[in-house]
Amino acid sequence: MNIVEHNRTAWNKESLAGGEWSMPVSVEDVSQARQGRWGIVLTPRKIVPKEWFGLISNKQVLGLAAAGGQQMPILSAAGAVVTSFDNSDEQLSKDLLVADRDGLSISTVQGDMADLSIFEDGQFDLIFHPVSNCFVPDINKVWRECFRVLKPGGRLLSGFMNPASYLFDYAKAETSGQLTVEFSLPYSNIDAGEKYKQETIGKGEPIQFSHTLDSQIGGQLAAGFTINGFYEDEWTDEDMLLNPYMSTSMATLAVKPLRESGTTNE
Repeated sequence: MNIVEHNRTAWNKESLAGGEWSMPVSVEDVSQARQGRWGIVLTPRKIVPKEWFGLISNKQVLGLAAAGGQQMPILSAAGAVVTSFDNSDEQLSKDLLVADRDGLSISTVQGDMADLSIFEDGQFDLIFHPVSNCFVPDINKVWRECFRVLKPGGRLLSGFMNPASYLFDYAKAETSGQLTVEFSLPYSNIDAGEKYKQETIGKGEPIQFSHTLDSQIGGQLAAGFTINGFYEDEWTDEDMLLNPYMSTSMATLAVKPLRESGTTNE
């Protein structure tokens, strides 16, 4: 199965349906960002601390699997030079919709987040990578490519799922009223049994993969980054049945060390 192509089709479908992560920001949101009043998310709800971005004006920013007409238009309005890279052309069209509507400049590139070969070494000051690497089987490739295309001192802001959130069949839990462990980790709905595979992938849902904390955090360290910030986040209780019991997502600020010193770009 071609995972990249399947997930592109699945996310195009999701985007056309106007899902939560495919609803473009408003004209007012863009106007506020132009005045320096803005906030965006890597995870479901918590606003990323402003200090994680450093000075954003005129910085080269890569939105990695972050299209959908939300974060990239805000960063462009805040003064960044934005490139939006995403597997879904429909998601990219949402970024262009806002750019055309509000007079923003956003370059868009369609492709696989694990292959950034179209970009030069050291091309970007900052990468904004919200929860999305659950759609690729090997995230170490993602971390290595991010490290390569960042300038020394560049920042990688990433959101990702707690792997424990993949232990449960949430559709079954909604019917039974109980959360019970259904799957082993590492998880993929390719390998979760033929019945479940048909109920998810067979109905056009994306192929997903859990990733260990060792590969999520340790993988960034192995790629050469330092971890300079961390937080956890929650969905709403209505969106995630596990939510009352634990945080289900997290975010990291990683920095590519400078060659000469340990400070970061401003």
